[in-house]
Amino acid sequence: MSIEAGHRDPLALAGLLQLVSPALPIGAFAWSQGLESAFELGWVNDEESLEAWVQGVLDDGLTHCDLPVLARVMRAWEGGDAAALTYWNDWLQANRETRELLEEERRLGAALVRLLGNLELLPAAPGPPETPGYVVMFGLAAWRRGITEREALLGFAWAWLENQLAVACKALPLGQTAAQRIIERMRPVLARAVEAASRLPDDELGPALPGLALASALHETQYSRLFRS
Repeated sequence: MSIEAGHRDPLALAGLLQLVSPALPIGAFAWSQGLESAFELGWVNDEESLEAWVQGVLDDGLTHCDLPVLARVMRAWEGGDAAALTYWNDWLQANRETRELLEEERRLGAALVRLLGNLELLPAAPGPPETPGYVVMFGLAAWRRGITEREALLGFAWAWLENQLAVACKALPLGQTAAQRIIERMRPVLARAVEAASRLPDDELGPALPGLALASALHETQYSRLFRS
């Protein structure tokens, strides 16, 4: 099925909603991606600083890393390009700068492999690369559901944002209304990020997130914590 074939297809839309739902049983809720350490360090402590953090990670991380790679692996799944799948899977995992960020990528990827296998959505060939990551398997699920490339990128970014805000609501004195205000302001930012990510050539890919990497590394030895990263 063509990646673009799912446009205006209600079944593809339902598949996207299923894929980005917090109820998807892959355990994404257990990871904060360094945000819990940012709370502990006092870098993020209210609505304003939280919004600045997530927008910074979106601009300098997802837009230049996860989202353009997701677009590339969806094309690779459609074209049956096993070499491209392996290349981008390895490239992305090499750009996870701490043990916890790499572990999250691999554990969520493994969980999606199990889930897609149980749903009979794993292709016979090419199969998942060795130690498949979350982004590669998300791309497979999106392609198999007939979700368009831009909708898949937007859904991925939306799910990431919702998870970050869920982390904040659990660990900060931040109410649900404040989280919804951030979502409202971030909606056009997500759309712009998808458009920017879709235009990036290969030689402009790569995250620039030293603060997140530092927070994630410190989290590995943080005494009291709720999340796995």
